[in-house]
Amino acid sequence: MGKGFYISKNQAIAVALLAAVAVVTIIALSIVYSKEKAKRALPLNDEKTSPVTPTSPPSNEPWDKYRLPDTLKPQSYNITLWPRLTEDAHGMYIFTGSSEVVFMCEKETDLIIIHCHKLNLTFFDGHHAKLTGMHRAAAPAIKKTWFQVETQYLVVQLKGTLKPGKAYSLYTEFKGELADDLEGFYRSEYKEDGIKKVVAITQMQATYARKAFPCFDEPAMKAIFHITLIHEPGTIALSNSREIGTESLQIDRINVIRTRFERTKKMSTYLVAFIVSDFTYITKQEDNKDLMVRIWARQKAIKEGQGDYALSITQPILEFFEKYYNTDYPLSKSDQIALPDFSAGAMENWGLVTYRETALLYDPKTSANGNKQRIVTVVSHELAHMWFGNLVTLKWWNDLWLNEGFASYVEYLGADYAEPTWNIKDQIILYDIYRAFAVDSLVSSHPLSCKEEEVNKPAEISQMFNTISYSKGAAVLRMLSEFLTEPVFAKGLSTYLNQFAFGNSVYSDLWDHLQKAVDKSPQLKLPHSVHDIMNRWILQMGFPVVTIDTRTGNVSQKHFLLEPNSVVEKPSEFNYEWYIPIKWMKKGGEQDQLWLLQKSAVHKPMKVSRGEWVLANVNVSGYYRVNYDLENWERLLTQLNSNHQIIPVINRAQILDDAFNLARASIINITLALRTTKYLSLEREYIPWEAALRSLNSLFLVFDRSDVYGAMQAYLRKQVKPLFDHFTSITANWTAVPPDHNDQFTQIIALSLACKTGVQGCRDLTKAWFRQWMQDPDNNKIHPNLRSTVYCYAIAAGGMEEWDFGWRMFKKATVAAEAVKLRSALACTREPWLLNRYLEYTLDPEKIRKQDATSTIGSIASNIVGQPLAWNFVRARWEYLFKVYGSGSFSFSNLINDITARFCTSFELSELKQFQKDNADVGFGSGTQALQQAFEKTTAKIKWLEDNKQQVLQWFISQSA
Repeated sequence: MGKGFYISKNQAIAVALLAAVAVVTIIALSIVYSKEKAKRALPLNDEKTSPVTPTSPPSNEPWDKYRLPDTLKPQSYNITLWPRLTEDAHGMYIFTGSSEVVFMCEKETDLIIIHCHKLNLTFFDGHHAKLTGMHRAAAPAIKKTWFQVETQYLVVQLKGTLKPGKAYSLYTEFKGELADDLEGFYRSEYKEDGIKKVVAITQMQATYARKAFPCFDEPAMKAIFHITLIHEPGTIALSNSREIGTESLQIDRINVIRTRFERTKKMSTYLVAFIVSDFTYITKQEDNKDLMVRIWARQKAIKEGQGDYALSITQPILEFFEKYYNTDYPLSKSDQIALPDFSAGAMENWGLVTYRETALLYDPKTSANGNKQRIVTVVSHELAHMWFGNLVTLKWWNDLWLNEGFASYVEYLGADYAEPTWNIKDQIILYDIYRAFAVDSLVSSHPLSCKEEEVNKPAEISQMFNTISYSKGAAVLRMLSEFLTEPVFAKGLSTYLNQFAFGNSVYSDLWDHLQKAVDKSPQLKLPHSVHDIMNRWILQMGFPVVTIDTRTGNVSQKHFLLEPNSVVEKPSEFNYEWYIPIKWMKKGGEQDQLWLLQKSAVHKPMKVSRGEWVLANVNVSGYYRVNYDLENWERLLTQLNSNHQIIPVINRAQILDDAFNLARASIINITLALRTTKYLSLEREYIPWEAALRSLNSLFLVFDRSDVYGAMQAYLRKQVKPLFDHFTSITANWTAVPPDHNDQFTQIIALSLACKTGVQGCRDLTKAWFRQWMQDPDNNKIHPNLRSTVYCYAIAAGGMEEWDFGWRMFKKATVAAEAVKLRSALACTREPWLLNRYLEYTLDPEKIRKQDATSTIGSIASNIVGQPLAWNFVRARWEYLFKVYGSGSFSFSNLINDITARFCTSFELSELKQFQKDNADVGFGSGTQALQQAFEKTTAKIKWLEDNKQQVLQWFISQSA
């Protein structure tokens, strides 16, 4: 699955840099929407269906355990579903269906326990299902059936027992609500040319297939699926495999089409997908290839060519992965579809990958460079899963990191193959490694892999879809690939995929195969086995800071914690020590790799003479931070200020990021970290500037309400002006964009930071461009790359007229990427009443789609005026927000991160504690870890400000004179 909702680089820059000084409180909030939603809940007392009975208190009975017993194993499903895309007499959207699951008995039992959630089942002779024996096996009679609501089971108790080695069939008929909850089998509504349209869509990962049909809903319960969809004329049906036939017929005097699909490969329930819509597609079938590649979307989007870019990159990426894995693509088709409503960024359903529109559709006239990069990386991520995740699947969700971390790493490789001139592989340090560091430096972090028994409930599974699983997983697998070398890494992957094809595995299986590849590569010398090295990185949380003393050659490691006085209560069998591969350079020349295998060691080549400098973790190939003795820091700063290009681009970013985070952890002085930014007036590369901006943003968040802010602004204005002037010159006074991919991102930073800090002429530019558009709404001449920044600053500088114009353009937008830019920019206004109104809009799906509600609240919270409004809004609406979004994997935790990002006072900490206390009964769902991290980060910032605020103020004053 993709990494949750996405804010493009220019949006993030623009929103993060917006500041104001007003603070107001929230107005009273209505509860009409939630009441109306409750009225429309699916009735459970249909004469053909059974009511759900209350759950009994937990017991040791198998139906009260969240994991399925090991007595039965599914072999195949035969599923027919009929979604109604119009409301019924009760104003409901529903679907009906039937399912026959054939399963093998592994151990003798008198129970069938199968997942079933929010489905009304039809009675057969007083029971919810029919059981028959296969291949002359005798099926025992059913004694009774019931729903176990808490564990989401249908329980079938038998009068006799099922016999090991025998196959049986369980048949059910059911009805469910085709709700707009973005889970299971759900509906999406959109308007095209003023006409309302409805689409039936699925999102099964992680535990939602049970909402679509009764099933053994665990990843190791793989089976073959025979799927039939019934749908109205004028619509098309899609599923994981190719269509094998359609027929028109009447059911209950209603004209319908029945579409049948080929049997699927053996696969997990969370990868099942089916869609009914009136979408259309573009296709590309290569010569001499049986593989059918199609991009599906709204008819208007396809007609406008918005699917062309995705189609052009899909075949090259698939070919890359076939070579990389040394394994053919396992299926006969690759459908990818852009959906108006989708909670995740994308989902790797086998053969039918689903995306948010922003992750698949590209319009050269309105989409930015960042949108294009987003598409190639997300498509690469999802297609990587076709092998790693789908062909070979994790046994249980405790190893989710292996699935998502792997795809998050190799997405850069596939994207680099499709767009070789972009140097996209380097950006993993910005968008995964540093992202992982931020969370993994807290004591509330967790290991990549945990024990199976620690992840059971759906909410616990949802929490595994987090930054650690995706981004740290990518970082440590990249490190592993670096020290093994890519060819050895790829050889191990190939044998692993071949052995476990159409089956399940655990992380140690991959270590076994990589070790075999190492053993066949005599030129590769490792200090320990792959198991011994990597288990230290995945079975204990956190990461080390490596300290190098160039006066003595001493190299040491220590668990890096953002709050150095925090207590680590989670024990580690490795005592928070790691086997660390250290690539390093001396005075610009790369040296032999060093392995640090204990707490401390002396490496004499790292003892240098006066004038030489040492730089460790070249290209940030390892998952650790680096500190040096003060003299080496000074020599690195001298090098940056005299000829920064001697130091690799990635490592210039590393110096900035490491220094600021070491200062936040009170390991080095904050003024040393601030001095790393002095050379930026000479820097023209994107990655160092982006790293600097992120580090400085952490200062903005704690100082933009204090007296430090003015001096900080003055200093940064001086540092960014040469960059702003540079782009003014090479773009003919901002009338063009540079040809280089990464230079286009740097141009956005130059404009954003210049406007933020008040560089003369910048804000006048943005206001003039926006005003020109307002005067001619059908002719937007603002370059797509710059629109997020321009929209944000123009709306911030304006009032109701600018906001309402932005809102009209947002509602009118037919390209999702443009709508996202406008939706984000509307949060930039400094008018509290407009922000409060906008917060209210997030409760109305007619105004803000459900998939976008939490990110919109987060955008408002990133505005200094909007932060207290959003905080009050969330507190007042917590029960509703939890009910609607609490099970989401990324969105809910991101919401908590966003609304607490500025917290840095004792008062705000006390408010956070009260919020936790007030909502203990409601709960925090997939945001539980994010809440704990908010406590930890707020506490750390309070302490840090006490120790550092004054010297930061003095430094900025001295440098801005």
